[in-house]
Amino acid sequence: MAFKNYEEFWPFYLSQHSKVSTRAWHFMGTSFVFVCIALAIWKSPWYLLLAPLVAYGIAWFSHFFIEGNKPATFGHPVWSLRADFRMYRMILFGQLNNDLKKYEITTSL
Repeated sequence: MAFKNYEEFWPFYLSQHSKVSTRAWHFMGTSFVFVCIALAIWKSPWYLLLAPLVAYGIAWFSHFFIEGNKPATFGHPVWSLRADFRMYRMILFGQLNNDLKKYEITTSL
């Protein structure tokens, strides 16, 4: 799909994460990024190499085995990364349901 800008991409990104469990797996994967950053500071910078492997591994698992779609990262890597952190922040602060309703994204377990 072709998008003119990130804001046009965002509703598509949300639609690719319609299941609560997919979003939960993404939240967990992104949380591990912060764990890896902390470990890199505390123990060794080599942990930074682990961050994308763990985060993408967990997220892609949820797409292939839970959501049943192809990760948006494959077609839009930069916007996807930005959207993942946006979704993470919105979940963390209880704001995601507002955008799901706004863009009429039907959610399921």
